[in-house]
Formats: sequence, C-alpha cells, structure tokens
Amino acid sequence: MDAKELPSRPNLERYKKLAKELLKAYNSGDSGAIRRIKKHYQVERSLSWDDLRAGIERRLGKLSNSAIPKARFALADAQFLIARSYGFESWPKLKKYIEALARKSSPLSKFESAVDAVIAGDVPALQRLLLRNPELIRIRSTRVHESTLLHYVSANGVEDYRQKTPRNAVEVAKVLLEAGAEVDAENKPGHGTTLGLIATSVHPAKAGVQIALLEALLDAGASPDGIPEGWNPLTAALANGRGDAAEFLARRGARLDLEGAAGVGRLESVKSLCNDATKEQMLSGFAWACEFGRTSVVDFLLQKGIEVDARLRHDGQTGLHWAAYNGHVQTVQLLLERKAAVNVKDKSYDGTPLGWALYGWGDPPPEANRDGYYKVAALLVAAGAMVDPAWLADPDREIALIEKVRADPRMLAALGSTMPR
Repeated sequence: MDAKELPSRPNLERYKKLAKELLKAYNSGDSGAIRRIKKHYQVERSLSWDDLRAGIERRLGKLSNSAIPKARFALADAQFLIARSYGFESWPKLKKYIEALARKSSPLSKFESAVDAVIAGDVPALQRLLLRNPELIRIRSTRVHESTLLHYVSANGVEDYRQKTPRNAVEVAKVLLEAGAEVDAENKPGHGTTLGLIATSVHPAKAGVQIALLEALLDAGASPDGIPEGWNPLTAALANGRGDAAEFLARRGARLDLEGAAGVGRLESVKSLCNDATKEQMLSGFAWACEFGRTSVVDFLLQKGIEVDARLRHDGQTGLHWAAYNGHVQTVQLLLERKAAVNVKDKSYDGTPLGWALYGWGDPPPEANRDGYYKVAALLVAAGAMVDPAWLADPDREIALIEKVRADPRMLAALGSTMPR
C-alpha cells in the first residue's frame, strides 16, 4: 500500500494548513499542484468508489489530461486527497487518528506501538504490550487496509514503509497466535488472509523465512486456500513471482487448477486438467511453467498447441523472457530447440530475453536459479541474441546494469563479442 509516513506525533494543524495551501495553489493555476492532484487520483482510480467518501467522484470528475474545472475542487477535496495519501479513507478518519495518537493511553496509540514492535521483531516489547493490553490482538488498523497485528507480519498490503520482515518473524507470528490472533482473519481491500499475504510477499522471501511463516500459520489452523470469497493464495503466489511459496502450499494440500498445477510442476495434474481449461488458463500455465523452470510442463503445453512465441500477460513477454529472467537453463534450452525468437521485445519494457536475463542476474528474485544466468546468457548469444547496450544503460534502470556486466568477467565471457567493451 503506497502511503506516506506520518511522524510519531503528527500535528493536525499542519495538515489543515497543507490542505488550504493545496487549494490555494490549485486555484492560482499552479501546474505543479494540478499534477499532484492528478497523481493522487490515479492512485485512487483502482479502488472501489463504495469505499470513498460520497460525492468525491462528482467533484473531481474523470480526470484526463485536461485541467480540472476549478469550481469542482473545494477544501474538502484537498483534505480528502491528503488523507488518502497517508492511507486513510477520509479526512475525518485521519483527524480522528491524529487526535487518538496524541493520547499515549489510547488503544490506537498502543496498537501503533505494537505494530512497530512487530515489524522490528521486538518480541519483549510486543509481549509486554499484549500482556497489559490483551485486546490489541483483536484491534484493526484505522487505515484503509484495516489490518490486524498478524497481518503486519506478512509485510504486505500495509503501509509500504512498514513492509519489513525481521529475521525472527516466525517467533513474532507465534507470539501473536498464542495471544489469540485470528489466523484466517481477512484484510479489507482484497479479502486476503495473513497466509495469502505472506505467500505473495517478497519481503519474507528475501529474509529467508517465508516457508517457515507459512508452516507456522498452517500448523495454527490456517487454510491453505484462503477464505472462500477471497483469492487463492497458491495462484496469487505464482502471479507475484513466489514460486517456492506456491510449491510449499501445493505440498500442504492447497487446491490446484491448471494454472497452479503448471506453476508448481505437477505434470500429471496438468494433463488431467487441460481438456477442460480455457486458452487463457493454458497460456497462464505456460507462463508460470516457464517462469519457474517446470520444463516438463512447458514441453507438454507446447505439444498441446501453445505457440512457443505466444505473447503473455501482462507485458507481452514470451515464455523465453520468463525462463531467462529466472535463469532456468533447461527450460531455455527447450524453448530454443523449439525455435523461440531470441531478439523479440516485450511490449512494456522493450527488453529481449537476454535483456531480461541480465536484469534478473543483476537483481535476482529470491526464487531465481542464480547459478544458471551465465549459461542462459551464453545459450541465448549462441542462438543469435544481441546485447542492447542502450537498454542496459537506461538511466531509469533501478540498478547500474551495464556497469555491473562490464565488471564481471564471467558474464563478459558469456556474452562474447556481442557486448561492447
């Protein structure tokens, strides 16, 4: 959740003044203020208007590249946008939060202290707070996600600046569960349980505790399938790149459809499910099989008619892009044997499979085959792939990729003469 961080003791008057300044700047025609308004609206557009204050859509309208009619933007709108930027549904909720936080004895103030203990892994502080205030285990955040303390263990779906996984996260989770946390409680936006949020989160995966957290929740009675009206944690894990979590959930009895079975490498299940699957499901299964190196499943789906260079959602990449991105040597070899195009570019980032391989090598996801990137790069080059130095040197790239390539003799050897020195 993209939310700005409030200070530990926020001053309400400051935000009242900020709203007035935003309104004044807008009415003066300040283009920067208008851009900020539009940026905030873009964040909100994906949310249900049922969750937003009545009338806000009518006042802000459907923002486009044109300016918002001045008469439609009032102080209440400015206050609303400020509240939403901090993760609250409305200005009154932000106001109530700030007023309650000013009282150290308030339940909200104690809850926020407990959240800080959870994300810091401060077990003694958390235990003291729960011992003195057992009701904290049932309290929910007053922010839009309405998370419990247990949800915060997932480092997912909460304020982005609080998405942190301490090394002792499993111990923290067990403290909360022993204190009576509801293991399958859902958060508000996506009807996700803590298990589902952990299964889709990169932070516990990077910390090396994702599987142990999932195991602790399952041992405490969590459903591997989430809640009936919610999303499936296994397929959601695959969609978020968390192949190890999906595979673990499959071993613990999570339900499998064709997409899920393909992503976790259950070939026999894929065979039994493919006759009733839609083309979209087959393509999703193919994408995940390539992404997570399920070579036998990739082979089977190609035999069933999936085109080797089929464009996949959401970025128009191919299966070779995904296999290269995660360093899966055998899957890359199979796709090349089936004449996969090596210099095709995806539709969002304009990258080739070799570009994706180098990007994955430069900042490997937790599930990647890190030892495979050099072999993958060599295979792609041998098949005719060309290095695009301009793409690697893109100043908007999160990592200095071209410098990292030039500093690694093994990668330079794999790329051969295709990489300008």
